Amino acid sequence: MWVVAQAPPETPVGPEFGKASPVGLFILVVLGVVILGIGYAFHRRLSRFNRRRLFAEQHGIDPFDREAIDAAMEEAGLRDLSRTSYL
Repeated sequence: MWVVAQAPPETPVGPEFGKASPVGLFILVVLGVVILGIGYAFHRRLSRFNRRRLFAEQHGIDPFDREAIDAAMEEAGLRDLSRTSYL
C-alpha cells in the first residue's frame, strides 16, 4: 500500500503566515558572529601552539615542558604570545 504525503486539510493562511520576526534575523547574526569569534580564537591558539612546538623541536626541548619553553623563549628574546589575552 502506498501512502502519499499530503498537507493537513487546514493549513495556516493569511497575511501573517510565513513571516519571521526581526528577532530571528538578529539571533542568526549574533550566532554567526559568535561562531566567527570562536573560530578566530581557535586559530590564534593553534598558531601559538604550533609556534611553540616548532621552537621546542628546534631547540631540543620537550614540547610539553611549558616552563622550559617559556624560559628558552624569554632567553631568545621572543615575545611569548600565549600569555596575552585575546578577549
